[in-house]
Amino acid sequence: MVKELRGEETQVSFGLDLSLTRETVSKYENGRTKVPSDIARALVDKYDDPKFAITVRNEYTGTGPRWLDGPNVDLHRSSVKEKTLEELKEALEKLENFCFSKPLTKLQPFEKQSLEIVLDELVEAQTALDHMVAVVCQEAEISYTGVWDKHYASLISAGYIGIKKAD
Repeated sequence: MVKELRGEETQVSFGLDLSLTRETVSKYENGRTKVPSDIARALVDKYDDPKFAITVRNEYTGTGPRWLDGPNVDLHRSSVKEKTLEELKEALEKLENFCFSKPLTKLQPFEKQSLEIVLDELVEAQTALDHMVAVVCQEAEISYTGVWDKHYASLISAGYIGIKKAD
């Protein structure tokens, strides 16, 4: 993934902005060394690449969507839109039809199985949504990190998340 960000730039010039040696860049590119979180953040800030951001998030947490790059994926904006709508409808239907009034620790096995289906559908919808935002941002040349920054500011303003205090 780092090699894709670097493009035609040499490893030396790529590393200069980040105070990295050519050897370190090479290790990141061939997977011998994991990109540290501070460097990953600097690369996300510098290149504003949604694919890299999604990939890094998954690599560091082992959760969240992975970038779709298999033989059956079509990342054209229209295809992504249609898939996103399909996944959202399926998730919404499953979510609406599951009753959350009972304590989840008291679910019968068949109810727990139904809940797992709901969660599966929600995760599929989340993957579709993440790709929709990424694809549109890339093609429209809208800042991916800017979209998230605006969202976080909105959440802070609404009191849903606290403001980080400097150490």
